[in-house]
Amino acid sequence: MRSSPLPRMSRRGRVTIGVLIGVFVLFTLLGWGVSAWTDWLWFDEVRYTQVFTGVLATRLLLFLVIGLGMAVIIAGNLWLAHRLRPQLRPHSAEQATLERYRMLLSPRLGTWIALASAVIGLFAGLSAQSRWSQWLLFRNGGDFGVKDPEFGVDVGFYVFQLPFWRYLLGVGFTAVVLALLGALAVHYIFGGVRLQGVGDRMTNAARAHLSSLVAVFVLLKAIAYVLDQRAMLLEYNEGAKLYGAGYADINALLPAKEILAWIAVVVAVAIIVFSNAWMRNLVWPGIALALLGVSAVAIGGIYPWAVQTFEVKPSARDKEAPYIERSIKATRAAFGIADTKTTGYAANNLVPPASLATDTSVVQNVRLLDPQLVSETYTQLQQVRGFYDFGPKLDIDRYATGGKTSDYVVGVREINYGELTDQQSNWINRHTVYTHGYGLVAAPANQVVCGGQPYFVSGFLGEKAQEACSSQTEQIPAQQPRIYYGERMEPDDYAIVGQTGDRNVEFDKPTSTGGEQYYTYTGEGGVEIGSFTRRLLYAIKEQESNFLLSEAVNDDSKLLYVRNPRDRVEKVAPFLTLDGDPYPAVVNGRVIWIIDGYTTAATYPYAERVNLQAETADELTGRGTFQLARENVNYIRNSVKATVDAYDGTVKLYAFDDTDPVLKAWNKAFGGDLVLPKGDIPPELAEHFRYPADLFKVQRNLLTKFHVTDPGDFYSGQDFWQVPNVPDAPDSGQKQPPYYLFTQFPGQEGPRFQLTSAVTPNGRQNLAALVSGSYVDGQPKLEVLELPDQTRISGPAQVHQQMTNNGDIRQQLNLLSSNQAQVQYGNLLSLPFADGMLYVEPVYVKSSNQDAYPLLQKVLLSYGDGGSYVVLANNLSDGIKQLVEQGKRAPSGSPPPSTGDNPPTTGGTSPPVLTGELAEAAGKVQSAIAEVKAAQASGDFERYGRALKALDEAMSAFQQAQTAANPSPGPSPSGSPSASPPASPSATPNG
Repeated sequence: MRSSPLPRMSRRGRVTIGVLIGVFVLFTLLGWGVSAWTDWLWFDEVRYTQVFTGVLATRLLLFLVIGLGMAVIIAGNLWLAHRLRPQLRPHSAEQATLERYRMLLSPRLGTWIALASAVIGLFAGLSAQSRWSQWLLFRNGGDFGVKDPEFGVDVGFYVFQLPFWRYLLGVGFTAVVLALLGALAVHYIFGGVRLQGVGDRMTNAARAHLSSLVAVFVLLKAIAYVLDQRAMLLEYNEGAKLYGAGYADINALLPAKEILAWIAVVVAVAIIVFSNAWMRNLVWPGIALALLGVSAVAIGGIYPWAVQTFEVKPSARDKEAPYIERSIKATRAAFGIADTKTTGYAANNLVPPASLATDTSVVQNVRLLDPQLVSETYTQLQQVRGFYDFGPKLDIDRYATGGKTSDYVVGVREINYGELTDQQSNWINRHTVYTHGYGLVAAPANQVVCGGQPYFVSGFLGEKAQEACSSQTEQIPAQQPRIYYGERMEPDDYAIVGQTGDRNVEFDKPTSTGGEQYYTYTGEGGVEIGSFTRRLLYAIKEQESNFLLSEAVNDDSKLLYVRNPRDRVEKVAPFLTLDGDPYPAVVNGRVIWIIDGYTTAATYPYAERVNLQAETADELTGRGTFQLARENVNYIRNSVKATVDAYDGTVKLYAFDDTDPVLKAWNKAFGGDLVLPKGDIPPELAEHFRYPADLFKVQRNLLTKFHVTDPGDFYSGQDFWQVPNVPDAPDSGQKQPPYYLFTQFPGQEGPRFQLTSAVTPNGRQNLAALVSGSYVDGQPKLEVLELPDQTRISGPAQVHQQMTNNGDIRQQLNLLSSNQAQVQYGNLLSLPFADGMLYVEPVYVKSSNQDAYPLLQKVLLSYGDGGSYVVLANNLSDGIKQLVEQGKRAPSGSPPPSTGDNPPTTGGTSPPVLTGELAEAAGKVQSAIAEVKAAQASGDFERYGRALKALDEAMSAFQQAQTAANPSPGPSPSGSPSASPPASPSATPNG
């Protein structure tokens, strides 16, 4: 008896549903269409349409191929399962229950199969289109010319081929599992598989179909075992705490994977043979699958574990040594630190030499302006209008003026739309009047005037500079100083420029007479929106009717959008990882943004894997420096130098590392001319290239461990270093940022513009080495200046504590800070000089008044071990003179006094100079006292307890050394801070 047919929907209902579906599809397609069209217009403006078409075509190709492939596999198996259904089914309660489902599905079975397959194919296609980058590298990747140390396979296979093969294998597993589940459901519904009734539970046809799918799954598992053998070189080795296969992996797991691959092939054959050709049941196939499972556990799990536990762990240092060496070599090669030049630096001179006063390579170029602190000063002194902004951090660059090259602190006077008043921020003003900033403002990094202000030499808004606090002429002239593209631009900060006639409406700059100058954009950048179609298009995109209604949009109008230089390059080159600190430079009279682009990979065999966000985070992250994405990589190259013209937005990509195989693959993927060759870089532009900060941070952090190249020493980890915390806030947990300097280090032929960083021994605070990165003849060069293991030279945090906790200096600092002002410390610079170490730390004072800005008031200087020779001077020149005077008195028996602005008096009895073990013990007491004070300030009771214990031990050691130095008892010289340690501080943390 047939059941009643499904009720038919009325004509009006069908029309209503059709209209609703049509409206939904229309608006969805309209949104996609508008987005795609406007993207095309933007890429056409910047002349990189090959990126748009290349990425779009690849996404569509993967969507169609993978989506259709998945849909065909699912539909084919569902159709086959229905085709193989039994014509006669035994009567049972189970079959009676299933009959209603068969009656529902049978009339429209093709529709149901097509619908299910289409949905699965849609999701598979959407997932596949996101793999466009893997596919392009798979198609266009070449060889690295480097073979892995285990299989002898070129690294290019791991970087370009392996990721996409593993993705395809995952697609295959998904397709087979879904097909198996779908086929099993159809066989069950149509009687091919039964749970009740007499006879076999499965027909021969159903058994053949389902067992074949299981066999295909097992064959895919065999392929997975083969790929896993290669992927082992990318896994983490718990025994050695490094990446790459270790002893147990190579000697136990690797052969186990090969055995399992062959077992999987045998099991797949057994499933087909035993299920269909011989016994025609599922007993032996089940046994075969169980055998595969047991083998995977025993051979692939228990055996490698036993080797690791009983053979490797008892002698891990020797067993893992060859594999640790592999990881060291691979990591140094993958991150570009293999050619790092390491030079020993004795640092045994603890007395300031007289040559400090006459030096021209180090002292003369010491940078006093801190780009982070003086950004407020730039804003207050060069802002002129409230909507101008320099950002929270400025940049460092170098220029040759007056025949001399020096480093400059530079900033761009940009529009900050968030600072517009309510009256100024209406749509007309925001998008058609306040369209651009004006000028690159620069000041020498080693010079201050007018009570601690920077000496501005460029970027003036008026015709003449102001008084003696600035240069009277533009020393870094920009023929086109207007800034339409800058770091302060948000995604919705678009500008509409271009006017008909002679009327100018864009605010340009204030004039010297108190008026305002207006301007009309004449650059080539921007998308033309003069036609009604373009206005309608962008009215829909921005959801703004003024594109159609406002008279400010005319026939000559252009739309400038994606105005942040970093966003602009990221859109043009989506395959690059961009440095977090773009910087501006005046090149041939134009302001150009320079952005470093990195090519990365995560599948370089045996190389250490790092997270870029974690490795590049420090005190400046988020303060004018963009935070990088959480991307795990084990290969990186600074392969591209990208530029963005601040006036017309022109984007150019220059190949900087033209030997990088990853860059070659991407360039080939987009036609071969996406990236300009290195020979096309203008010399004037190359003069402003600098070692990129984020790459340097990654390399520096890796060098803290991978400077050790002996496997045994590496395993012990005793020679590892660490990056120190911020010197003036060590408890913050933030790492000290590297700093740019124009200086000369030992072994260098002349001053270089280089990025430098101090590192300390792991778990200690004394100085271990200085790491620097610079360009020599256009090539990157990493150098390490390594100090002896037991050096007395203090690290940055120790030096800051010793200088600021000195009695005389602390008093002067307390006078500078009060309820009306606060002291701020600039970059603490570690400068090797004359077989010793010179430390320079500028001291700023910021008033608590509204709109106050930091002014450079003092300079802290120290030489030697950081605590013996310390001065607080009004300026660098006076400080150097005072250090030299201290050095001259040291051999005559005078102590190395710490002074402020006034030189010490030489009258009276001079206390004795401590030497040998007694001096070392006294130094430890001073360091312990400094730690106690820091613990008190932090309020950390646990740290305070440790500090008191350390102070007690240091004082006991000092007394023992004093007894050994003076066997006959007698009173210690009074008034000498070096002869006896000061009294212990208060025992309460809040005292």
